[in-house]
Amino acid sequence: MLHCGRFKLSLEHPLIMGIVNVTPDSFSDGGLLPTASVAVEHALRLVDEGADILDIGGESTRPGAKPVPTGRELERIVPVLEALHGLGVPLSVDTQKPEVMVAAIRAGADMINDVNALQAEGALDAVAASSVALCLMHKQGEPQTMQQEPDYKNVVAEVREFLAVRIAAALAAGVTHERLLVDPGFGFGKSLRHNLLLLKHLDRLDALGAPVLAGLSRKSMLGVITGRGVGERVHASVAAAVLAVMKGARILRVHDVRATRDALKVIKAVEREYE
Repeated sequence: MLHCGRFKLSLEHPLIMGIVNVTPDSFSDGGLLPTASVAVEHALRLVDEGADILDIGGESTRPGAKPVPTGRELERIVPVLEALHGLGVPLSVDTQKPEVMVAAIRAGADMINDVNALQAEGALDAVAASSVALCLMHKQGEPQTMQQEPDYKNVVAEVREFLAVRIAAALAAGVTHERLLVDPGFGFGKSLRHNLLLLKHLDRLDALGAPVLAGLSRKSMLGVITGRGVGERVHASVAAAVLAVMKGARILRVHDVRATRDALKVIKAVEREYE
């Protein structure tokens, strides 16, 4: 059971987190949701398609992305949060800034999804006393440079060790284990080989004792494998999502909710028949 703000989420079956990027420069959907009203319409559509959680972002963290001022990030996400608060699904905010975390929680966020794993000064203090769920993600380097020369001796072991350290830091700050989940950070300072090794051995993160969130949707690794552009990676994204679930992922962060939901229904039907 994941304690997630106003909600307690059963993870008996994998959940779908729909992506709502209120940004002009995200790698896949940048500029498609230029206003709060358009973002809200998109979020409602994702819920109608079967999203269990919505992840709202006001700052792109794609490779090469530049930081966004705190005020601008808040201008993008707070109106969306406030408009969706009564929707009846958990609202996650994708941010690495403590000031944004505080404001997002005040505006009704149920989860903070931090690509920096709460390493920024003041980040743990900003969230520890709340009831929100916390996603701790691994990345190597910063968005501006992280894909230039990613290097690991053993990517699976190093990612697992990093996440274990961040879990321990959160627990030491007073966060309960039921509020934590982890993300290996596909595409964040990883080569294609690193990403494939992490996906192949995703089940090794189970030893951390925290649910795994997998974000593979439309990422460049799928473009390298298939030769498809960003807008043509739905099938590859669904295949990657299915593999992630087979390896133990409990939450899938995706753009294409309906297609992913259909794939999960097939998995669930097979599991039910097997039982």
